[in-house]
Amino acid sequence: MRLPVAPGRPRAPLLRAPLVLALALVLLAAGAAPAWAQRAARVEVQLPERPGVEGPRVRAVHVLENGRLRDLVRNGFPARLHFRTELWSTGGWLNDLEGSAEWDVVVHYDPLASSYQVARLVGERVTLLGGYADMAQAQAAAERAFVPSIRIPRQGRRYYYVTRVEVETLSLSDLDEVNRWLRGELRPAVRGERNPGTALGRGVGRLFVRLVGGAHQELEARSGTFLAR
Repeated sequence: MRLPVAPGRPRAPLLRAPLVLALALVLLAAGAAPAWAQRAARVEVQLPERPGVEGPRVRAVHVLENGRLRDLVRNGFPARLHFRTELWSTGGWLNDLEGSAEWDVVVHYDPLASSYQVARLVGERVTLLGGYADMAQAQAAAERAFVPSIRIPRQGRRYYYVTRVEVETLSLSDLDEVNRWLRGELRPAVRGERNPGTALGRGVGRLFVRLVGGAHQELEARSGTFLAR
C-alpha cells in the first residue's frame, strides 16, 4: 500500500557503480583505523510495577557502538533494530507462547540536514524520535525504553517475557525505500516489504554491505516470572 506522493517531489538519487566503489574504499580504509571502544551490547526486559496490567519496558543498550556499523550509517546505510517480545506462560508440561509484539527502530543519516534521523515503526504507525547532530545523541534516542502492547490472556497464571533484537545495516537496495519512508511516501523496507527490484541489484547490495563489514547481531533477554492478577 502506497501513501499519496506530492506531485513533482524528487526521488532520492540511486547510487551508481563508481560511487559504490569509492564508498567501499573509504569504508575499508576506515576499518584500518582504531576500533570504537565498544561496550558489551545487551537487551533489557524490565517488569513493570503492575505486571499483567502493564507491559514490560524493553530497550537495547550499546548495540550501535560497533565501529563499522557507525561508518556505514555515516555514509548513508540505515541501521535497523528489529525487536520481537514474546509472552510465555508456565505451569504445564511445556511453556506456551501466549502473545507477541514486534517493532523496528531505524537510524538514518541525512546528509542534507547533517543530522541523524531516528524513528520507531509499530505496525503502520511511524514515530519520529528526532534529528540529532551526532551519533551519540542518535544512539541515546534509539535506546529509549519502549513498552509493547501484549495482552495477558488469563489471570492467575505465571508468565515471563522473552525479547529478541536483530541489528543490521540495510543494503543499497533498501536505501531509496528508507528515504521515501522517512518522507512519508510509502511503507518502509524495514518491514521486509521491499520493492522487488532485480535479483542482481539486491544481491550486489547485500554483498557490498558484507564486504565492507556490515554489522549483523542478534541478542536475547528474558524477564523474571510473574503472577498475573
